[in-house]
Amino acid sequence: MRISPIKLSKQNALINDYRDQKSGIMRYFDYDPYMTQSYEQRLQALQQKNINRDTLTEALTEMNDAWDAPQTAYKAIERLKDRNSAVVIGGQQAGLLTGPMYTINKAVSVIQFAKQQESELGVPIIPVFWIAGEDHDFDEINHVFLHENKGMKKHPLPHQTSGKQSISDVKMDETALSTWIDQLFDQLPETEHTKKLYQAIMDCQKRSVTYVDFFARFLYQLLEGEEIILVDSGHPSMRSLEREHFVRLIEQQEELSQGVHRTVQQLKNQGYSLSLDAAPTDAHLFYHLDNERILLVRDDEGNWAGKQNEVVLTSQEMLDIARHNPESLSNNVVTRPVMQESLFPTIAFIGGPGEVSYWAALKPAFHAVNMEMPPVLPRLSFTFIDRKVEKILDKFGIDAEHAINYGLEDAKIQWLAEQNEPPVEQVAAEVKQAIHRVHQPLRAMASDIGADLGELADKNLYYLNSNIDFIEKRIHQALEEKYEKEIRAFDHAHHAIHPENGLQERIWNPLPLLNEYGPCFIRQLARESLSFSSEHHIIYI
Repeated sequence: MRISPIKLSKQNALINDYRDQKSGIMRYFDYDPYMTQSYEQRLQALQQKNINRDTLTEALTEMNDAWDAPQTAYKAIERLKDRNSAVVIGGQQAGLLTGPMYTINKAVSVIQFAKQQESELGVPIIPVFWIAGEDHDFDEINHVFLHENKGMKKHPLPHQTSGKQSISDVKMDETALSTWIDQLFDQLPETEHTKKLYQAIMDCQKRSVTYVDFFARFLYQLLEGEEIILVDSGHPSMRSLEREHFVRLIEQQEELSQGVHRTVQQLKNQGYSLSLDAAPTDAHLFYHLDNERILLVRDDEGNWAGKQNEVVLTSQEMLDIARHNPESLSNNVVTRPVMQESLFPTIAFIGGPGEVSYWAALKPAFHAVNMEMPPVLPRLSFTFIDRKVEKILDKFGIDAEHAINYGLEDAKIQWLAEQNEPPVEQVAAEVKQAIHRVHQPLRAMASDIGADLGELADKNLYYLNSNIDFIEKRIHQALEEKYEKEIRAFDHAHHAIHPENGLQERIWNPLPLLNEYGPCFIRQLARESLSFSSEHHIIYI
């Protein structure tokens, strides 16, 4: 495995300014994540924080028991009981077979940074991966993309869920999932790892009840040997821990919501693009009714209501629910980070570019409940390049950094043009110019005789040019047929490292790489210690 850091050309302005530590954006955060002293200060602040580690570790043990978690997870839970310990936390939805590669990248980031900080600070620092099981958008997690022919093909799981049920509560369709897995493996070449990988996935599937279970079991297998704790945000044992924190969120809703709304407007006025919209009346909590998550707002009377008035609750009723039936509530994108911080002694939160962007608006939410925002560190970002793709890049003299940022389409077109000297486009253009020149006297004569005849002469020139276009197109087709092997190589490399004209980590699922190389490359990567200051890393495997 070779690793090379590179720069990305298409980052949004906010994440660029954040990495550059510009004061205009850093003022929206409590800590600068790129300064060593931030973590020393944060560790001192955590000593004053009241975390019920006994009940937390009991809840973590309960849910990990259900996943038959490896012993390394229980060692990590045991280390969390140490009053001096802290966690590095990050998370993602429970995508099928982990979802896009950025899920793996994020888990590796959490592991690596926890090790780095434990070495620096001299206290136990435990990596925690927060599975967003309380989310309800099944369409976001129910598919993977695989490379087929000349592009990426989406493979959705044919399972229809009812309403807006939390993913933690969605029972797997075992028959549909087994068939879907078989269909995916039909698309993969047989390798020395295929049989073992298939058996491991099917074993996870057979021992799971929900898609969150399936996700957790598979991720633990991929990260074998690492002391990482997985936690399901939608698990009942977590809801029990959250009751007092729901009370605080309800009591401080007005200050929290108005502060976030103000900050969103300030960021947008500075020209930053945010995926977060927040109105002053947003309650930033969901109420669960009949297997549906209903997003609440505050109405004119101060009640907590669904946007379609599916439910209307007084503040006192909300407080009673929080204290006695916390499983009826869940967090949205604004309050989830606050809840994470309420439950865990967090030395750092690891997030993707989109998460860092919306966390920029959340400082008032933390302060409303008398907490600091933890240091927010952009995760590591990877593109995996295997030997076949590396050989293609070398053969055609293509720089890997350029290919990751811009793809290979332009390089393919340029190379194909160079196979015919002079280029077809140049010859066709020159012929058109020559025809236009020699045709001019004929058009002039026709126009002098009559307008209708002049139009006919113009149309005649148009047809001549069309014939040139046809010949040009046919020559291109012939060249493509002649160099079909080389074109396939360009297309393969393009879809491997710049699929859908974006980063590999946002489209590719790890399944093809696992089939080719087994899980060792992920485990090896977790043992590395990379710089979080680098925007992106090329991983040659």
